Amino acid sequence: MDRNQDARTPAAAAHPPAADVVGVDAAGATGIVRAAAVGDQPFAEPVLEWFGLVARELPWRRPEAGPWAVLVSEVMLQQTPVNRVLPAYEAWLARWPDPAALAAEPSGEAVRMWGRLGYPRRALRLHQAATAIVERHGGAVPDNLDDLLALPGIGTYTARAVTAFAFRQRQPVIDVNVRRLVARAIEGRAEGPVAVSRKDLDLVEDLLPADAETAARASAAFMELGALVCVARAPRCSGCPVRKRCAWLLAGSPPADGPARKPQGYAGTDRQVRGRLLAVLRDADGPVDATLLDAVWDEPVQRDRALRGLLDDGLAVALAPGVFALPGGTPAGSAR
Repeated sequence: MDRNQDARTPAAAAHPPAADVVGVDAAGATGIVRAAAVGDQPFAEPVLEWFGLVARELPWRRPEAGPWAVLVSEVMLQQTPVNRVLPAYEAWLARWPDPAALAAEPSGEAVRMWGRLGYPRRALRLHQAATAIVERHGGAVPDNLDDLLALPGIGTYTARAVTAFAFRQRQPVIDVNVRRLVARAIEGRAEGPVAVSRKDLDLVEDLLPADAETAARASAAFMELGALVCVARAPRCSGCPVRKRCAWLLAGSPPADGPARKPQGYAGTDRQVRGRLLAVLRDADGPVDATLLDAVWDEPVQRDRALRGLLDDGLAVALAPGVFALPGGTPAGSAR
């Protein structure tokens, strides 16, 4: 998830002396556990205090937001900033306030409603998950981690996030922001791993308070700190509630190992072509003739490759030769 928004300036919290963490072996499991509770103050305590002062007011954090709303928000927030998600989230829940409402419509309507949010396969995953929730759980989002993981399109991160944020369970929830925060504050590294391992889950779980409700709040607080303060570039260390115990700062803020991760380009890529083709299908009232698709990209080989990708991913269907639509589209007689 990408929640990188402008931070409000957090108030400083009390900290144990920096000397308490000198000599911690961040590479070993024993050292990591010691770093989780420096002196008499657990790691989560100052983060929770900070979170209570600066937490953003987001609709999926409101008490009235149910498990379905949390699930929708978590899927939408994957690789997408909060400011882009907010209007799409509100519109989605206004149309489909529960899984049954979404499952009752064709999957193509989910793709259409997704609009320009990006990575539209997420819309299909939400539709598939909603259908499974109706078929297997009577329309109620399950509160069990294994049941959530068994839903189509729901991975480890999303399942743990829903159990924590919707059902207030004690679960380690690790997104890119938490990976970066823990890598720096606990392990003394500039960046966290790309993939989340069992060791990473155990480490973050060790940082959570024992009480389930407090642990769920801590999970949200860790994410917020990573998104607003411990950002990838130019971290705002002066406003960090754990700066005096941060292993990365104590080590002199060493740079990341290995080559820098270059952001993916967009212009001229197959992804851009797919987006343009999908926009034509999404904006049409019915089936679309291939000539309309041809008009949005003049390189035929790349255009055909992108179209095949949409078909293979289930984001588009061929109703007849040269006639295409979103999944669940109307018969080909009225192609535009």
